[in-house]
Amino acid sequence: MNFQPVDRLPVWEWAMWWDKTIARWHGEGLPRELKFGQVFEIAQYFGLDPYQQFWFSTTQATIEATQHHTEGMVGSMDDYLSIRPKLYPDHSQAIAGMRPWAARQAQGEAVVWVTLEGFFWFPRTLMDFERLSYAYYDEPELVHRINQDLLDFNLRLLEQIAKSCVPTFMTIAEDMSYNNGPMISQPTFEEFLAPYYRKLIARAKELNLLTIVDTDGEVTMLVPWLQAVGVDGVLPLERQAGVDGNQLRRLHPNLRMVGHYNKLVMHQGEAAIRAEFERLRPLMKSGGFIPSVDHQTPPGVSLEEYRLYVRILKEYMVTAAH
Repeated sequence: MNFQPVDRLPVWEWAMWWDKTIARWHGEGLPRELKFGQVFEIAQYFGLDPYQQFWFSTTQATIEATQHHTEGMVGSMDDYLSIRPKLYPDHSQAIAGMRPWAARQAQGEAVVWVTLEGFFWFPRTLMDFERLSYAYYDEPELVHRINQDLLDFNLRLLEQIAKSCVPTFMTIAEDMSYNNGPMISQPTFEEFLAPYYRKLIARAKELNLLTIVDTDGEVTMLVPWLQAVGVDGVLPLERQAGVDGNQLRRLHPNLRMVGHYNKLVMHQGEAAIRAEFERLRPLMKSGGFIPSVDHQTPPGVSLEEYRLYVRILKEYMVTAAH
C-alpha cells in the first residue's frame, strides 16, 4: 500500500461473507463449526492472509455492536443530551483483547485493523438521514456538538489502543456516497466533517496508521475532499455504482484503494472471473491497491465457485506483482 515492490499482493477479503452465504456453504461442505462471524478462522480455512478487525462502536462496549436501538432517536439538542450518557462506551475490555493479536502482528502472523465511526455515519445513525439533512441548516450547533463529542471519543480510543497495539491500518465507517455520488455537498463536508477529520487523521498519522474511509457507492467526486483532509484511501469501490479504479488512479496517483472486484461475476465461471482480474491488472501493478470483493460475497456464489475465485485470486496476486 506504500507503492513499494512486493513478492505478491495480499490475499484478503475485507468484507467477509453474508450470513446467508455461510449458511449455504455449510450445506455444500464448509465445516459447520466455522460459524458466521468467525472471520479469522474462515479466512484460515480458505488460505487467505490472516487479519482481525476491531470495530469500536459509539453505542455499546462490544465490537460491532448493533446500533438499531439508537437509530433516529435524536431530533434536537435536548434529545441528544438525554441519550448522551448512554453513548461513547468504555472499550477497555475490548482493547485489552487486542494484545494477543498485537503479538501475532509483531510476529508477522496477522494484520490488526481498527474501525472507528465517522462524522457523517454517527450523526445519521442518531438522527436518520432526513433529519440530519435538515439539521445541517436548521440546527448546525447540534451536528457540531455530536461531531465534537465523537472526535473526542475517537481520539481517546486511539490513545488507549496505542498502548495495547498499534494497528496496521484504520478504516472510518462513513457510507456517505451511494450510486450517484456523495449524499452531501462539498460545502457541507467542509463545514461539518472536515474540521474533525483533520484532527483525527493528524493523530492517526502520528501513530503511522494508514487511514481508509469506508463509503459505498460512487466515490469519484468524494475522493479529493477526503484527500484534502489527509485521508489515504477509500474502499470498497463498488463496480455496480460505476466506479472506475483505473480512472481514479490516473486522477489521484497516491490514492490507496481496496476492493473493486465485481462480486456479480463470481458465479459466472472461470472465464468471467479471469476477465474481471484482467480489468484490475493495471491497478494491481500500479501499487497502492489490494483487490477484494467489492462488498460481501453474496449467497448466489457456491462454495466451489468461491474456491475457484480464491484459487485465481492467489494466482493473480503473484503475477500482477511482477
